[in-house]
Amino acid sequence: MDSRVYFRRLENSYLVYLLLYVDDILIRAKNMSNIDVLKRRLNAEFEMKDLCAAKKILGMEILHDRAG
Repeated sequence: MDSRVYFRRLENSYLVYLLLYVDDILIRAKNMSNIDVLKRRLNAEFEMKDLCAAKKILGMEILHDRAG
């Protein structure tokens, strides 16, 4: 199984997480603009398809609490 979790602390002290499982990527950050920057950088290097917000991964349901 080839899976990894990467993270980077940005200049504004926010963290961006990239979760990689085979050929699927989840990106998590507090600020959507940080996610957009990372997606643009990745897309410049790799052929990618943006499937928007994830609903499931590895059989687990993902719930989004935007207010929290």
